[in-house]
Amino acid sequence: MDAFMKSAAIITGAYSALILRSAIGLAIVAPAWIALGGRWPRAAVLRIHVKRGIVVAFMALSFFFALVRLPMADAIALSFVAPLIALYLAAILLGETIERRAVVAALLGLAGVIVIIGGKLGSQALDRDTALGLGAMGFSTLLYAWNLVIQREQALVAAPLEVASFQNGIVAIALLPLAPLLFAVPGGEAWRDIAAAAVLATGAAILLAWAYARAQAQILVPVEYSAFLWAALFGWLFFREGLGPGTVAGATLIVIGCWIAARRRPEQSAL
Repeated sequence: MDAFMKSAAIITGAYSALILRSAIGLAIVAPAWIALGGRWPRAAVLRIHVKRGIVVAFMALSFFFALVRLPMADAIALSFVAPLIALYLAAILLGETIERRAVVAALLGLAGVIVIIGGKLGSQALDRDTALGLGAMGFSTLLYAWNLVIQREQALVAAPLEVASFQNGIVAIALLPLAPLLFAVPGGEAWRDIAAAAVLATGAAILLAWAYARAQAQILVPVEYSAFLWAALFGWLFFREGLGPGTVAGATLIVIGCWIAARRRPEQSAL
């Protein structure tokens, strides 16, 4: 999905690709949700839908803006810091205790980010586009961490088709005020990529909602690290992007940090 969105965003801009992807996704999933008996959620659930939809809207917009300016593997590797940030957001928003291992994990994650960015600085001049991409990726990662805190909460109170319907709809609504400034009608090739991305993103939203309703985030988030391999593969297949040793080393440090943070103590495993 990221590869299709990067291709579309290069042609027509990240904003146009994202708002159209969301509209197409809504058109795909909402009829199925309604046909299977979907009903308007109660106020408490609707608030969760709205909160996550707004977070996802600007998380995705900044991510795809960055993806146009960075290799896919670099962008995905930097996003791996999100689970570590989520630990601290959970402490702030939910009152959870920050353990020593979370501090160690955060330091490893920070080291990984420094290695990735240092590798880019060592291999090429930091031009304006790369700097904008890194800044946008940092902002997207903060929102992605917040999204992780909300995601399981949403999955526990809403069915997967409802989650996908409201996510697509609220993302489109949240971005709509920017249309006079940023919207551009895409060409034929971009429409193909956007439609493919809409099908894949909607399917992913349904599957993630199903998964997060059945397992804790600390169990599921490590599975997302496989995205680095796919990003490296599709970045090369679609855009002939190389994979630098700094990116691999930095991603490894970040993954180790997240693994340390996600490990359960023996007493936690028994619960």
